[in-house]
Amino acid sequence: MIAAIKAPGANTRGLLAYLYGPGRQDEHLDPHIVAGFAMLGMPDPGRDALATLTELARHLDEPVRLRNSEFGKKVTDHVWHCPVRAAPEDRYLSDTEWGEIAQRIVQTAGIAPAGDDLACRWIAVRHAGDHIHILATTVREDGRRPKLHDSGIRVGDACREIEKDYGLRRLKKGDGTAVRRPTQAEMHKAKRLGWEQTSKEWLQDRIRAAIPHAKSAEELLAYLEADGVLVKAKRGPSGDLLGYAVGRPGDLNKAQEQNFHPGGKVAPDLSLPKLTARLETSTPGEHPTARRNQPSTPWHQATDALDTLHTDLTDDTRAQAHITAIGELIEVTAQKAPADLRPEMRAAAKAFSRAQWSQVRAEDRAAHALRSAARDIANTASGPNGSALAAMVAALVWAAIVAGRWHEAKGHTHQADAARQALQHLQAAADHALAPVLAELEPRPPREQAQHVLASDIRAAVPDHADRILADHAWPALATVLADAEARGHKPHQLIKEAAAQRELTTARQPARVLITRIQHTSRNPAPNRRAEAAHSRSTMATDIASRHGQAPHPVAVTPPTIQQHQQRR
Repeated sequence: MIAAIKAPGANTRGLLAYLYGPGRQDEHLDPHIVAGFAMLGMPDPGRDALATLTELARHLDEPVRLRNSEFGKKVTDHVWHCPVRAAPEDRYLSDTEWGEIAQRIVQTAGIAPAGDDLACRWIAVRHAGDHIHILATTVREDGRRPKLHDSGIRVGDACREIEKDYGLRRLKKGDGTAVRRPTQAEMHKAKRLGWEQTSKEWLQDRIRAAIPHAKSAEELLAYLEADGVLVKAKRGPSGDLLGYAVGRPGDLNKAQEQNFHPGGKVAPDLSLPKLTARLETSTPGEHPTARRNQPSTPWHQATDALDTLHTDLTDDTRAQAHITAIGELIEVTAQKAPADLRPEMRAAAKAFSRAQWSQVRAEDRAAHALRSAARDIANTASGPNGSALAAMVAALVWAAIVAGRWHEAKGHTHQADAARQALQHLQAAADHALAPVLAELEPRPPREQAQHVLASDIRAAVPDHADRILADHAWPALATVLADAEARGHKPHQLIKEAAAQRELTTARQPARVLITRIQHTSRNPAPNRRAEAAHSRSTMATDIASRHGQAPHPVAVTPPTIQQHQQRR
């Protein structure tokens, strides 16, 4: 059940005309009062043929007129309006039940506290099966104004109790971070203009799509303008950016003037201060676990950054920053991925946008590596190869799982749900991304004896998951990946353990496929030759010492390993 308190109004008669009228699309059927401040003798134009809207409005406005006649400053914002709607799957509620619900809401809001004989006047009008409208005039019988501060929060809590008491669909308690739902007027306007989205929904999508492309708020506004968004910047005397508003071309008001919406009204996390904190962060040093000497594309760099995610969620402010950056990475992947992946990636980005923001303050500098990877992907001209894309999307699947767990642990129910919804789309995208990789691997499996040896490595490295891995249809492809890695000097047993440590396999639907993407990513280069690296280190040190003393460096003898030593190392 949703109760949406509207902005205060000044025309009681005008609102009654709408409530008792046919509606914008003839959806108002049998409008009538189901509850009110004094049902006995109160006119109801829906049930009494002699009653008029003017008479009912005068009845409700009486305390307002008395106050205005006694005080010099008139009350002009006295109309309180709150539609209350049940979920589509909820059972039919009788007039009596809707009346009880309305009574509980006005009590909780502070319009008519229980036992208060001098409370505000109000009525609840029902003109459809699934909702009512509560109208109140916010001047009490004693001339005072009611205390309505935070009434929206209190009413929301009351709705959660009403759902439980009446056996209705149970919604989750809000936390003040959600994007405001489109109003009926906004939806009707979009339909009239032939738009699939309301203006604010359209603008939100454009701003989120632009974020990975920008390093500053100024760059973001320039990108939005280039993308066809109308931008109005507010600047100080020095030219510094103080705020911004955006508009959708063709979205005009009654005076045929362009409508503009401040960023913070488009979505809570898109205000200028919050965007500036995300975009304009200093560059920290390289992460201590970053891989060295690997030629990396932006897609590989993004996967490397996601690999460290589990170590960066121990602190709440760092965790929130990384989850915000994950959303940016999903968004830019949706823009750059092959066409067959884009629908699922776009759906994942849209779902995850609700998971990107919570009441926890983000330490945005902590997520520099993820955000830099997203910007590099946004600015690259070439797309990813098959294995790089599969590895990154698989890493995003794990990131969505980790983000959902963190939100759930913090009690962020809406964000946790959003992460789970995004996860479903990411898993579908991961399956699509891996298909061509499997098609390349499956025709060349290792010989049967080699597969037996590799299966032993699986059982030794991850005994709890070995049966599922070996029963997976992708096991022959995984065996091929392990054989390829071994040919490049890697140890299959070690690669399997590392992959399982980076991404636990319990939640993996198909563990062999998870290991394929992980191991292809970590073993894409030949294994380092420690003896050669040690020799190079000694040679470099000798050169440095000799140069400080003005001497020619002595050559360093390097003894190649014997076959027996090589076999012992394997």
